[in-house]
Amino acid sequence: MGVHGIHHVTALCGPAQENVDFYVGVLGLRLVKRSVNQDDPTTYHLFYADGVGTPGTSLTFFPQPSLSSARSGTGRIMEVVFAVPSESFAYWQQRLARYGVAYSLVETCFGEQALSFQDPHGLQLALIGTEKMRPFVPWDKSPVPPAHQLRGFYVVRLWERALEPTEQVLLGLLGFRQVAQEGAWYRYAVEEGAPGQLIDVQVLPGVSSGRDGRGGVHHVAWRVPDVEAANRLRRLVAAAGLRPSGLVDRFWFTSVYFREPGGVLFELATDGPGFGRDEDLAHLGMRLVLPPWLEPHRRDLEAALPPLRLPEPTAWV
Repeated sequence: MGVHGIHHVTALCGPAQENVDFYVGVLGLRLVKRSVNQDDPTTYHLFYADGVGTPGTSLTFFPQPSLSSARSGTGRIMEVVFAVPSESFAYWQQRLARYGVAYSLVETCFGEQALSFQDPHGLQLALIGTEKMRPFVPWDKSPVPPAHQLRGFYVVRLWERALEPTEQVLLGLLGFRQVAQEGAWYRYAVEEGAPGQLIDVQVLPGVSSGRDGRGGVHHVAWRVPDVEAANRLRRLVAAAGLRPSGLVDRFWFTSVYFREPGGVLFELATDGPGFGRDEDLAHLGMRLVLPPWLEPHRRDLEAALPPLRLPEPTAWV
């Protein structure tokens, strides 16, 4: 009856071209959808994922260069963690160093080794090596060899002032269970607790609230199979007094939005119809695509958006 893991994570960034150069050219993700923010269509919405946009592999961005930087604090997602094969750690250390990306090798609160680094606009990222794999389709034109490509999300990490209100939503509404605790860190899982089915919460009672901005996460979306499941959960969220949105048609999926009690924006997003609905899989992300209700405004929107180019294809290195 709950969610089935992470669907996507959306963040705010600076110039769109710098964002594309990093996520495609350095991290080797595929730009699977080049569209606009449907709530502010003069701004891009860029979707990066595996080779076909498998749910649970997509990190998306709203480029807003004029925004001030995000402020760390409670009520925010503070780190986005990708899964990689365990044997890829040395490869990623070498690759990040080659592109001048500063990183640190750390042991996380649950005994997992991670490569921690930031993207060019300050978003906190990490890679965790794991033998537990999740659904993933390699991208054959990635600059990263298939054996080392990012396997979608491992976990998202939240800071909260108090645990119980957020925990009640995770356990009582979304179907998570607590699977580990270490100090002020709490880990929750759905289903098998595989990569992409995890959320970590750190409780920091004395820390002030964070603030949205460039380099910060805007929201996390949780997977639901279809509109019926999204609507069923929406009713439960409403009954809990959390004031969810109605069903929002995003064309490639249908969404419901609400804030959990600590302040983090959650989305419920359906697995389909998927990114292949309006583009064939061979040409995902090559051109600006718009949902049908924005298509009449294409000329004006294209004029308002900065030009964008994909990095030149390179051999696997």
